[in-house]
Amino acid sequence: MNIVLGVDVGFAICGWSVVEKTDKGMLKLLDYGAITTHKDEEIANRLMQVYKGLEDVIKRYSPTSMSVEELYFFKNQKTIIKVGMVRGVILLAGEKNGLPIYNYTPLQVKSAVTGYGRADKKQVQKMIQMIFKLKEIPKPDDAADAVAVAICHINSNTKIKDIQR
Repeated sequence: MNIVLGVDVGFAICGWSVVEKTDKGMLKLLDYGAITTHKDEEIANRLMQVYKGLEDVIKRYSPTSMSVEELYFFKNQKTIIKVGMVRGVILLAGEKNGLPIYNYTPLQVKSAVTGYGRADKKQVQKMIQMIFKLKEIPKPDDAADAVAVAICHINSNTKIKDIQR
């Protein structure tokens, strides 16, 4: 059994998902959600909330690997610095818990889910809904993005079957 923790990096909203690849090769969405922080809180406190939130998810689902979306170009330098700090906390949570960590660009994630690297958010979300036969698209968008990141890892050339705890 292989369980992937997918993470969509965000400062105000950090999406996460837990997707299992069964022994029969089927994908099963175990859970998804988002860790939200408030803009008026201190940066250190917000980073701690993300860290503790991921720790809780890791302890609850015992994933065998973590997939994280790479940062892409931001026009706002203040934003990229904060998002970079959050990404560091996410990587720390994975490393501390002994998870192999895999990074994917937005282009790789979109390609893995839709077959087209320039797909828009709605196309990716619709594919997630179809893959897991969901009544509705996962909310918030950051959680849906995290599901896509997990699918990307499972569908990548990485030998997920070789990852065992």
